[in-house]
Amino acid sequence: MSAFADRIRAIVSPGSASSRPALPPPPASTDETSIPALEEVLGGRWDGESSRCFVIERRLERSYRHGRETIEILAGRLEQGSAHAPLFAGGSACWPFLFLDLETTGLNGGAGTVAFLAGCGWFDEDGAFVTKQFLMTSHAHERRLLQLVTGEIARAGAVVSFNGKSFDAPLLESRCLFHRMAWVGERVAHLDTLHAARRFWPGDCSLVTLERQTVGARRTGDVPGAEIPARYFHFVRSGDARPLAAVAEHNRLDLLTLAALTARLLHLACDGVDAVRDGREAYALGITYARAGLDDRAVECYTRAIESSPAPAGAFDPLRMESLRALALVLRRTRRYDRAADCWRRLLETRGCPPPIRREAAEALAIHHEHRVRDLVAARTFALRSLAEQPRPAWTEAVQYRVARIERKMNAGRLL
Repeated sequence: MSAFADRIRAIVSPGSASSRPALPPPPASTDETSIPALEEVLGGRWDGESSRCFVIERRLERSYRHGRETIEILAGRLEQGSAHAPLFAGGSACWPFLFLDLETTGLNGGAGTVAFLAGCGWFDEDGAFVTKQFLMTSHAHERRLLQLVTGEIARAGAVVSFNGKSFDAPLLESRCLFHRMAWVGERVAHLDTLHAARRFWPGDCSLVTLERQTVGARRTGDVPGAEIPARYFHFVRSGDARPLAAVAEHNRLDLLTLAALTARLLHLACDGVDAVRDGREAYALGITYARAGLDDRAVECYTRAIESSPAPAGAFDPLRMESLRALALVLRRTRRYDRAADCWRRLLETRGCPPPIRREAAEALAIHHEHRVRDLVAARTFALRSLAEQPRPAWTEAVQYRVARIERKMNAGRLL
């Protein structure tokens, strides 16, 4: 049996020391009297005498600056733009917002992963940013942490997270089910800023990168995310909370950056094309408006994205090409056919335009000239041009049918 146990240990044992996240340094002495109290290290309080859930509350006043903006400006933009929150969250998202971020015992979720620190943030009536963090000091007190967090969620008009729909909310829901608790999150709108961030600011969409590039803030001495679970396990084993001080600060910064990103998104949605900083934001805002049926505002944004292209006319620019196509679709849907046809022509004239888009543009122009302009010669020319792009058999068959129909109309016209 011992040999079998040794084999199992060898299979499930962690990797080499060099591949593990660095553990925080142990305390200088193992004497319990040398370890400072949790209240002294983290500056919080115990929630009740028996629950043993530790609560850390902080308040940032309106004059505090995070990156380019102050707390006061962020609060104003969030409240003013809250009516546009459904553009990103859908449903009944409204003010007040609860910003939520979890620190967990594992980065990939799965069985056994729990949230040991739940950070909640909101703007109070005075415009200050308040954070309340709930720390689970023992697995025996997880239920109390969940009660406190779900209580905060239930009071919110919308929960705002970063990748929370895929990670934070499912994790909290599964742990609530484990403890036979009702999950209130399904009754509250959820705005996951990661999905919008990928559209507005593509590339590295980690929260720290967005904080630096979009919010304009830069962290110093921040604890790496991969190191956070090890710091918590060190605290559980030793009772030394000093390594958790950096974790709590990391969580508070995440909440503040989350609020700043949300303020930026809602400011864009509220002020429209006048608030964009570049063509990419204009294009992404156009997509957001178009999906909500705000076609006129979408047209403005796509037009701004096209005009902001630094490439000369006819030269390949992926963003201008995407914007032209999106603009053509909106214009066609709103029956502005002549302007839509102009966009399709510009796409056909773009050097390096991908074959699928050239086929789509040629087909749209064939339809436009056949049914609206009544120029059958031009319609036949564009239809044949779409065949030159080596389309799929089903497309080829449809285009051949269109060409045959156009030719029949041309022959009938000659007979008259």
